[in-house]
Amino acid sequence: MSDDKSNSQGQDRQRINVHQDYELRDWAKSLNTTPERLKEAVQAVGDRADKVREYLAQDKPNR
Repeated sequence: MSDDKSNSQGQDRQRINVHQDYELRDWAKSLNTTPERLKEAVQAVGDRADKVREYLAQDKPNR
């Protein structure tokens, strides 16, 4: 099933599709990481944005 670009809300916004170049680029920018690191995070915890955020936050030092 192809990605519905007209659906910019709901479940589509909660999942990261690393197989779509524009999504990979936009999510990486949004999460302040690299596309490669984003792919690694998705492979480790799945495509749910909240889980990916948690995974990526583990790398950041506490301030």
